[in-house]
Amino acid sequence: MTAVARTGMREGFVSCEACGLLSRPVCAEEPGECPRCGAELEFRRRDAIQRTWALIIAAAICYIPANLLPVMRATSLTGEEPDTIMSGVVILYETGTWYLALILLIASVIIPLAKLASLAYLLITVQRGSVRNNRERTRLYRILEIIGRWSMVDVFVATFVVALIQLKPLMSVAPEPGVLFFSAVVILTIIAAESFDPRLIWDSSQGKQETNE
Repeated sequence: MTAVARTGMREGFVSCEACGLLSRPVCAEEPGECPRCGAELEFRRRDAIQRTWALIIAAAICYIPANLLPVMRATSLTGEEPDTIMSGVVILYETGTWYLALILLIASVIIPLAKLASLAYLLITVQRGSVRNNRERTRLYRILEIIGRWSMVDVFVATFVVALIQLKPLMSVAPEPGVLFFSAVVILTIIAAESFDPRLIWDSSQGKQETNE
């Protein structure tokens, strides 16, 4: 006989996504509000998978021009020079500030791509009904939430501008369209992480157990 996991939803409880309190819903159709913080209760976020897919696809589309288009245009006495994210990494590295180049590379290239890949992985495993590595996948989602709260847009802009000013003192710096696409990637991935419902990770295990009963 297979042991059946006891989940809050199976026992008739609903968890508050704001404060984490587990409470009895008013009814199945309208769970009501959290008795502790007053937030609206939901057994599961509506259309969470579809919304998250739409957001990460939009972010992936914006990711391409964010890395190909110039993000800054520097005007000096010798003329104008547009710079992309990767050219900024190269400039920082060539001027000896390799640690700033590494920060820029990780924050502006690697982290957004890793967030997109991680969210896509969570969505695919949920849709396929995977019952393996539930705890690890939940931890992965929590990490994505933490990263989303500490957006690195300001660090990217600051290091990039500082590098340009150090190279050419008599100059002016203006933003280019790449900044808008990069900001869109950051914002869309943050919203996508908030749209995903991590409780869906555990629903597959519950559904498989119910099938085996």
